[in-house]
Amino acid sequence: MQSVTFNSVLEEIETLSSEDQAALIVILQRRLIESRRAKIAANIAQAKQDYQSGNVFRGTVDEAIAQLNQ
Repeated sequence: MQSVTFNSVLEEIETLSSEDQAALIVILQRRLIESRRAKIAANIAQAKQDYQSGNVFRGTVDEAIAQLNQ
């Protein structure tokens, strides 16, 4: 597989029409949003699993700081 550089991608994008460039921006933004959503969902699933297995800290801020200082 041939390696593609960032600059070569930018040069290719510059050959697109303004409308296609705008459409590409929208597509990339949507993909980034979906990627972030997937990461958030994975973090939530892990947090739920940790909570259900009792692997979470419960207490006040002062108790958390005291535990960190041990």
